[in-house]
Amino acid sequence: MAHEHRVLRPGVDGVNGYRLLTALVAPRPIAWVSSTSAAGIGNLAPHSFFTVASADPPIVQFTSVGAKDTLRNVLETREFTISLASRPLIDEVNASSAAFEHGVDEARELGIAMAASVEVGPPRVAASPASLECRLHDTVAVGDSTLVLGLVVAVTLDPDVLVEGRPAFDLLAPLSRLGGNEWGLPPEVVSRARPR
Repeated sequence: MAHEHRVLRPGVDGVNGYRLLTALVAPRPIAWVSSTSAAGIGNLAPHSFFTVASADPPIVQFTSVGAKDTLRNVLETREFTISLASRPLIDEVNASSAAFEHGVDEARELGIAMAASVEVGPPRVAASPASLECRLHDTVAVGDSTLVLGLVVAVTLDPDVLVEGRPAFDLLAPLSRLGGNEWGLPPEVVSRARPR
């Protein structure tokens, strides 16, 4: 016998929309965004509202909830790098999510090695198996958040994660965010032929 579902209205009756949505819209891939201020100060922070926005041209998007250093830097320099948050780096990714003081370089503070990018100024995480170098395409204000759209101008890949020239999911081992303090580890992968 079917039972009646509970109805929750975000923003009404004390329902926290952020907590509810982040528990339901899961798993969420993580954009580990590296940016640099106009003064040259680095910033490294994970953003779990992240996806592909366009295939041609290649554009990715992440959301800044509030006006964080990442957003300020991207607006100042119009560049950023997204490093893949992989399973071996879970503690570093988590540590970089702390609320550091404005102007603190998280990578330097946490001892996370960075490597120079090829096309943009902000560096990438050296130990990450892949990164996307981006130039700002556009931003869109949505409520208390800002959607950041970046044109991918270069992709770096560790050759060890390639199988027949293609990135292999199990070797990339991407992390994801779930609700609360929960993280998703790389899931089981299954394949299905696409219908014609």
